[in-house]
Amino acid sequence: MSKKPRSGGASEVREMRPEYRFDYGKARPNPYAARLGKDTVTVVLDPDVAAVFTSAHAVNDFLRSVIAVLPAPRQRKSKKQAG
Repeated sequence: MSKKPRSGGASEVREMRPEYRFDYGKARPNPYAARLGKDTVTVVLDPDVAAVFTSAHAVNDFLRSVIAVLPAPRQRKSKKQAG
């Protein structure tokens, strides 16, 4: 089976429709959602940043090392304690 190339190519600019109709009857659950825990936060990295890291573990290790060298946040004194 051969695929037909799309007309217009990559340079074609498409306008957004004013409204999209979604058929919820055809919707399926996300098969990958179970992999994420309740405490998981998903972050999308830019391609140039993602190219530096080989895994999520590498990203987390790097971020933890940066956090370890950051100065501790100073506690603000409330007006009641200052006077």
